[in-house]
Amino acid sequence: MSHAVAVGALAVPSPTPIPFLNSTAPVELEHGHGHGVKLIQDGYKWRIVLAYDGTQYAGWQYQESPPTVQCTVEKALTQATKLQRKDLCLVGASRTDAGVHAWGQVAHFFTPFNYDNLEQLHAALNGLLPTDIRIREISPASAEFHARFSAKSKIYHYKIYNDAIMDPFQRHFAYHSVYKLNSAVMREAATYFVGKHDFSAFANASHNDRVPDPVKHVFRFDLKEMGALLQLEVEGSGFLYRQVRNMVALLLQIGREAIPPDIVPHILASRDRKELAKYSLPAPPHGLCLVSINYNESHLLPPPESPPANSFGRHQTIRKCKVPFFL
Repeated sequence: MSHAVAVGALAVPSPTPIPFLNSTAPVELEHGHGHGVKLIQDGYKWRIVLAYDGTQYAGWQYQESPPTVQCTVEKALTQATKLQRKDLCLVGASRTDAGVHAWGQVAHFFTPFNYDNLEQLHAALNGLLPTDIRIREISPASAEFHARFSAKSKIYHYKIYNDAIMDPFQRHFAYHSVYKLNSAVMREAATYFVGKHDFSAFANASHNDRVPDPVKHVFRFDLKEMGALLQLEVEGSGFLYRQVRNMVALLLQIGREAIPPDIVPHILASRDRKELAKYSLPAPPHGLCLVSINYNESHLLPPPESPPANSFGRHQTIRKCKVPFFL
């Protein structure tokens, strides 16, 4: 399977609409807790890659108060494009929870007009957004691309600062564990999550009224040690609500040697969230970061006669942009 990481002055759109590139492309709408699908007959689809510090936000998904990342990005988009929220139809790839960070969140939106280049729009959006949210790349998207449904895998990192005294520069991005953790047994336990499993026992009840498929494929679950910092890295086809934080919480208990590593298959087999609750509660959100989302290369191909992507460093594409040291 071919994978690729997805990817002020106000921009002035073309004065008249150009013939539509993405006719009848399905768009998922998210208004509050409601959602649905409608067909868009006129417009151009654009893909954005975002980074944000989730400390001050109630997650990604739209709601007016308290502020969410989606709400904040939509306000910038409406100002930059002079369009209404209902016309933009912004959809994110992952509904990160309150306090969770992102380096590689992906979203798409629509405009009824084309752009000759995206540099001004990119600058306008970052000029309008608060400093804890940045759009790393904006690019034209094909009709087949969908930020959520085209995703092949997602990569999350969870950071644990394992020392008696917390590093003050890590306090917003890493969970502080004063207990000395046994990284060897944590690695052993993490291997039990790899593969295709029913993760019902590791999912919290969601306000989303759709019933998700509890069977997910975890491709890898690694633990890296960088001095006092432990970084758990998990890649999977998708994750249930709070699944990653629940898996991390159990690994923390195993790392403290409160329970053995082979408790993992027992809890997986139970398919019961109450069984996990006997051993651990969800790990705090601030240690979690959505690092990247992978798509097939074919879904990232730009439509014909579209402007080039615009990203940090102008000539540097998101595929080549390294993850920052703090993630």
